[in-house]
Amino acid sequence: MSLNILVVDDSSVTRAMIIKTLKMTGVPLGDIHQAANGWEGLAVLKAHKVDLALLDINMPVMNGEEMLETLRSNPDWASLPVIVVSTEGSQTRIERLHQLDAKFIHKPFTPEVVCKTIEELTGQSYVSQSTDTEF
Repeated sequence: MSLNILVVDDSSVTRAMIIKTLKMTGVPLGDIHQAANGWEGLAVLKAHKVDLALLDINMPVMNGEEMLETLRSNPDWASLPVIVVSTEGSQTRIERLHQLDAKFIHKPFTPEVVCKTIEELTGQSYVSQSTDTEF
C-alpha cells in the first residue's frame, strides 16, 4: 500500500530534500503534498487523503507544534501519524511533541533514519535504496 504524504516546511529547499529522501527510503509513495506552514498544511489535509505528515517546527503563520495540537484535537486527524523533522534542540519541546504522539527526527537526517521512523509509525518494513546520504 502506498502512502500519501504531506511535507510541511517553510523552506522549499528543505521540502525538496525531504521528498528526495522519501524517494530514497524504499517506502511505497503515493501522492506527496507540500505546504509552507501549518495553516496551509491544514488546508491540504481538508482537501486530500494523507497517511503521514512530516512537519517542521519553526514556521511563520502557524508553526508545527500548533499544527500538531490542531491535528490532535480534530477527530478526523487525531490518529494521523506525524514525524517532526527539525533542528529543534529544546528537550522540553521535544517531550511535548512526543506527548502529542509525534516522532522526532533531527536535521540533518539520513534516508535510513526516515525509513526506520516510518516503519515504527506504520508497522511496515521497507528496504532503503540508499546509504550514507545525509540531508
